[in-house]
Amino acid sequence: MPDQLRMYTIKPGEMASWLEEWGRLVAPLRRRSGFEILGAWTTESDQFVWILRYDGPKTWEEADAAYYASPERTQMQPDPARHIAKSEHWLMSAVDAR
Repeated sequence: MPDQLRMYTIKPGEMASWLEEWGRLVAPLRRRSGFEILGAWTTESDQFVWILRYDGPKTWEEADAAYYASPERTQMQPDPARHIAKSEHWLMSAVDAR
């Protein structure tokens, strides 16, 4: 099952607002949409990094598209994404580190 690493550059001075909205709106909806949040971190350079897992009946792409198309996500006002200056994400597969 792939996990997804998401790295966001948050606009200067907006990290506190992003974290509040992410915790109140984004994270709960991701969970209700069948995703597991494996962890979330901030860095000193306005980066927000988190790892998502999806292990459901849909493909990752289908589940992610359904999340973004859901009425709960399309109706989030104001849209939490307004705090994101840059977004990068990669699907990852675990490797044996022994």
